[in-house]
Amino acid sequence: PQSLQRPMARPFHLLCLLVLSSVAWPQSPTPAATGGSSALVSFTLDFPESQPEHYSIRVPSDGLAHYQSTGRVSADSDATDSFDFDFPLSAELRHKIFALADKAGYFQKDLDSHHKNLAFTGKKTLTYKDASRAGESTYNFSSNPATQELTGLFQNLSATLEFGHRIDYDRRYQKLALDAELKRMQEMAQTNMLVEVSAIHPILEQIVADQSVVNVARARAQRLLEGAGGR
Repeated sequence: PQSLQRPMARPFHLLCLLVLSSVAWPQSPTPAATGGSSALVSFTLDFPESQPEHYSIRVPSDGLAHYQSTGRVSADSDATDSFDFDFPLSAELRHKIFALADKAGYFQKDLDSHHKNLAFTGKKTLTYKDASRAGESTYNFSSNPATQELTGLFQNLSATLEFGHRIDYDRRYQKLALDAELKRMQEMAQTNMLVEVSAIHPILEQIVADQSVVNVARARAQRLLEGAGGR
Protein backbone atom coordinates (compact mmCIF):
# COMPACT_ATOMS: atom_id res chain seq x y z
CA PRO A 1 0.00 0.00 0.00
CA GLN A 2 2.83 2.42 0.77
CA SER A 3 4.42 1.93 -2.65
CA LEU A 4 1.10 2.67 -4.40
CA GLN A 5 0.60 5.99 -2.60
CA ARG A 6 4.00 7.54 -3.42
CA PRO A 7 3.53 8.07 -7.21
CA MET A 8 0.30 10.06 -6.51
CA ALA A 9 1.82 12.29 -3.81
CA ARG A 10 4.53 13.75 -6.07
CA PRO A 11 2.23 15.27 -8.78
CA PHE A 12 -0.01 16.73 -6.06
CA HIS A 13 3.03 18.32 -4.39
CA LEU A 14 4.19 19.84 -7.71
CA LEU A 15 0.73 21.23 -8.37
CA CYS A 16 0.74 22.96 -4.98
CA LEU A 17 4.13 24.51 -5.73
CA LEU A 18 2.89 25.83 -9.08
CA VAL A 19 -0.17 27.41 -7.48
CA LEU A 20 1.88 28.98 -4.69
CA SER A 21 4.49 30.31 -7.11
CA SER A 22 1.83 32.03 -9.21
CA VAL A 23 0.54 33.77 -6.08
CA ALA A 24 3.94 34.70 -4.68
CA TRP A 25 5.39 36.03 -7.95
CA PRO A 26 2.63 37.74 -9.98
CA GLN A 27 3.41 39.02 -13.45
CA SER A 28 4.27 42.70 -13.84
CA PRO A 29 1.41 44.80 -15.18
CA THR A 30 1.59 45.87 -18.81
CA PRO A 31 2.36 49.51 -19.68
CA ALA A 32 -1.26 49.96 -20.77
CA ALA A 33 -2.50 48.86 -17.35
CA THR A 34 -0.31 51.39 -15.55
CA GLY A 35 -1.05 54.18 -18.00
CA GLY A 36 2.53 54.16 -19.29
CA SER A 37 1.35 53.96 -22.90
CA SER A 38 -0.78 57.13 -22.77
CA ALA A 39 0.26 59.89 -25.16
CA LEU A 40 -0.83 63.43 -25.99
CA VAL A 41 -0.80 65.57 -29.14
CA SER A 42 -1.68 69.24 -28.82
CA PHE A 43 -1.97 72.17 -31.21
CA THR A 44 -2.00 75.84 -30.25
CA LEU A 45 -2.59 78.88 -32.44
CA ASP A 46 -2.09 82.53 -31.46
CA PHE A 47 -3.22 85.04 -34.08
CA PRO A 48 -4.35 88.46 -32.78
CA GLU A 49 -5.90 89.39 -36.14
CA SER A 50 -8.22 86.37 -36.26
CA GLN A 51 -11.27 85.15 -34.41
CA PRO A 52 -10.68 83.48 -32.04
CA GLU A 53 -7.36 85.13 -31.23
CA HIS A 54 -6.10 82.07 -29.37
CA TYR A 55 -7.07 78.42 -29.21
CA SER A 56 -5.60 75.10 -28.19
CA ILE A 57 -6.66 71.50 -28.85
CA ARG A 58 -5.42 68.64 -26.68
CA VAL A 59 -5.87 65.10 -28.01
CA PRO A 60 -4.96 62.25 -25.65
CA SER A 61 -4.47 58.71 -26.91
CA ASP A 62 -7.56 57.79 -24.89
CA GLY A 63 -10.31 59.73 -23.18
CA LEU A 64 -11.92 63.04 -24.07
CA ALA A 65 -10.20 65.71 -26.15
CA HIS A 66 -10.20 69.30 -24.88
CA TYR A 67 -10.66 72.61 -26.70
CA GLN A 68 -10.05 76.06 -25.27
CA SER A 69 -10.30 79.40 -27.07
CA THR A 70 -10.25 83.11 -26.28
CA GLY A 71 -11.51 85.84 -28.57
CA ARG A 72 -13.48 89.06 -28.79
CA VAL A 73 -17.20 88.84 -28.22
CA SER A 74 -17.67 90.76 -31.48
CA ALA A 75 -15.50 92.58 -34.02
CA ASP A 76 -16.27 96.00 -32.54
CA SER A 77 -15.88 94.99 -28.90
CA ASP A 78 -12.87 94.84 -26.60
CA ALA A 79 -14.58 92.34 -24.31
CA THR A 80 -13.24 88.80 -24.56
CA ASP A 81 -14.96 85.46 -24.28
CA SER A 82 -13.38 82.20 -23.13
CA PHE A 83 -14.67 78.84 -24.37
CA ASP A 84 -13.75 75.50 -22.79
CA PHE A 85 -15.13 72.28 -24.24
CA ASP A 86 -14.47 68.58 -23.63
CA PHE A 87 -15.56 66.31 -26.46
CA PRO A 88 -15.25 62.71 -27.68
CA LEU A 89 -13.07 62.15 -30.71
CA SER A 90 -13.70 59.38 -33.22
CA ALA A 91 -11.20 56.53 -33.26
CA GLU A 92 -10.53 57.22 -36.94
CA LEU A 93 -9.55 60.85 -36.41
CA ARG A 94 -7.56 60.08 -33.27
CA HIS A 95 -5.56 57.43 -35.15
CA LYS A 96 -4.94 59.86 -38.01
CA ILE A 97 -3.63 62.56 -35.67
CA PHE A 98 -1.15 60.22 -33.99
CA ALA A 99 -0.06 58.71 -37.32
CA LEU A 100 0.68 62.20 -38.68
CA ALA A 101 2.58 63.06 -35.49
CA ASP A 102 4.71 59.99 -36.14
CA LYS A 103 5.35 61.07 -39.74
CA ALA A 104 6.32 64.54 -38.51
CA GLY A 105 8.96 63.04 -36.22
CA TYR A 106 6.94 63.79 -33.09
CA PHE A 107 7.84 67.49 -33.56
CA GLN A 108 11.35 66.95 -32.22
CA LYS A 109 12.88 69.05 -35.02
CA ASP A 110 12.27 72.60 -36.20
CA LEU A 111 9.19 72.49 -38.42
CA ASP A 112 9.25 76.10 -39.63
CA SER A 113 10.18 76.61 -43.27
CA HIS A 114 11.94 79.93 -42.46
CA HIS A 115 10.97 81.20 -45.90
CA LYS A 116 11.15 84.95 -46.13
CA ASN A 117 8.33 87.16 -47.36
CA LEU A 118 5.63 84.78 -46.17
CA ALA A 119 2.48 86.32 -44.74
CA PHE A 120 2.03 85.79 -41.02
CA THR A 121 -0.86 83.38 -40.48
CA GLY A 122 -0.49 82.89 -36.75
CA LYS A 123 1.99 81.43 -34.30
CA LYS A 124 1.37 77.67 -34.35
CA THR A 125 2.78 75.13 -31.92
CA LEU A 126 2.59 71.34 -32.14
CA THR A 127 3.47 69.29 -29.05
CA TYR A 128 3.83 65.58 -28.46
CA LYS A 129 4.42 63.70 -25.23
CA ASP A 130 4.36 60.09 -24.11
CA ALA A 131 6.22 57.93 -21.57
CA SER A 132 9.39 57.73 -23.67
CA ARG A 133 9.59 60.89 -25.81
CA ALA A 134 8.58 64.52 -26.05
CA GLY A 135 8.74 67.11 -28.79
CA GLU A 136 7.56 70.64 -29.51
CA SER A 137 7.95 72.98 -32.47
CA THR A 138 6.60 76.45 -33.21
CA TYR A 139 6.12 77.71 -36.76
CA ASN A 140 4.32 80.15 -39.03
CA PHE A 141 4.46 77.92 -42.10
CA SER A 142 5.90 74.43 -42.49
CA SER A 143 6.87 72.69 -45.73
CA ASN A 144 6.63 69.29 -44.01
CA PRO A 145 3.63 67.47 -45.57
CA ALA A 146 2.53 65.74 -42.35
CA THR A 147 2.71 69.04 -40.46
CA GLN A 148 0.70 70.80 -43.16
CA GLU A 149 -1.99 68.12 -42.98
CA LEU A 150 -2.10 68.25 -39.18
CA THR A 151 -2.33 72.05 -39.23
CA GLY A 152 -5.26 72.00 -41.65
CA LEU A 153 -6.99 69.26 -39.67
CA PHE A 154 -6.71 71.15 -36.38
CA GLN A 155 -7.81 74.42 -37.97
CA ASN A 156 -10.90 72.74 -39.44
CA LEU A 157 -11.63 71.10 -36.11
CA SER A 158 -11.42 74.49 -34.43
CA ALA A 159 -13.85 75.90 -37.00
CA THR A 160 -16.32 73.11 -36.17
CA LEU A 161 -16.09 73.67 -32.43
CA GLU A 162 -16.39 77.46 -32.80
CA PHE A 163 -19.59 76.94 -34.81
CA GLY A 164 -20.85 74.85 -31.91
CA HIS A 165 -19.97 77.66 -29.50
CA ARG A 166 -21.77 80.30 -31.58
CA ILE A 167 -24.94 78.34 -32.33
CA ASP A 168 -25.24 77.38 -28.67
CA TYR A 169 -25.02 81.09 -27.77
CA ASP A 170 -27.52 82.00 -30.48
CA ARG A 171 -30.02 79.38 -29.31
CA ARG A 172 -29.88 80.81 -25.80
CA TYR A 173 -29.78 84.54 -26.47
CA GLN A 174 -30.49 85.47 -30.11
CA LYS A 175 -32.48 82.77 -31.87
CA LEU A 176 -33.05 84.90 -34.96
CA ALA A 177 -29.32 84.68 -35.76
CA LEU A 178 -29.34 80.87 -35.78
CA ASP A 179 -30.47 80.31 -39.36
CA ALA A 180 -27.67 82.40 -40.91
CA GLU A 181 -25.05 80.69 -38.73
CA LEU A 182 -26.34 77.21 -39.52
CA LYS A 183 -26.46 78.05 -43.24
CA ARG A 184 -22.77 79.04 -43.13
CA MET A 185 -22.03 75.84 -41.28
CA GLN A 186 -23.81 73.77 -43.93
CA GLU A 187 -21.84 75.45 -46.71
CA MET A 188 -18.51 74.75 -44.98
CA ALA A 189 -19.51 71.15 -44.26
CA GLN A 190 -20.33 70.61 -47.93
CA THR A 191 -16.84 71.78 -48.93
CA ASN A 192 -15.16 69.55 -46.31
CA MET A 193 -13.93 72.51 -44.30
CA LEU A 194 -15.38 71.14 -41.06
CA VAL A 195 -14.02 68.14 -39.15
CA GLU A 196 -15.78 65.94 -36.60
CA VAL A 197 -19.20 67.58 -36.63
CA SER A 198 -20.28 64.71 -34.36
CA ALA A 199 -18.41 66.47 -31.53
CA ILE A 200 -21.17 69.08 -31.38
CA HIS A 201 -24.11 66.68 -31.82
CA PRO A 202 -25.60 67.57 -28.40
CA ILE A 203 -25.84 71.26 -29.38
CA LEU A 204 -27.43 70.46 -32.75
CA GLU A 205 -29.88 68.08 -31.08
CA GLN A 206 -30.95 70.82 -28.65
CA ILE A 207 -31.69 73.12 -31.59
CA VAL A 208 -33.75 70.44 -33.37
CA ALA A 209 -35.78 69.83 -30.21
CA ASP A 210 -36.29 73.53 -29.39
CA GLN A 211 -39.83 74.47 -30.45
CA SER A 212 -39.01 78.17 -30.07
CA VAL A 213 -36.45 77.98 -32.92
CA VAL A 214 -37.80 78.68 -36.43
CA ASN A 215 -38.43 75.54 -38.47
CA VAL A 216 -35.93 76.36 -41.21
CA ALA A 217 -33.11 76.55 -38.66
CA ARG A 218 -34.21 73.33 -36.99
CA ALA A 219 -34.24 71.63 -40.42
CA ARG A 220 -30.69 72.82 -41.11
CA ALA A 221 -29.54 71.44 -37.76
CA GLN A 222 -31.25 68.14 -38.57
CA ARG A 223 -29.45 67.89 -41.93
CA LEU A 224 -26.13 68.61 -40.24
CA LEU A 225 -26.81 65.84 -37.78
CA GLU A 226 -27.64 63.39 -40.55
CA GLY A 227 -24.61 64.41 -42.60
CA ALA A 228 -22.32 63.80 -39.62
CA GLY A 229 -23.79 60.43 -38.79
CA GLY A 230 -26.47 61.81 -36.50
CA ARG A 231 -30.03 60.63 -36.08
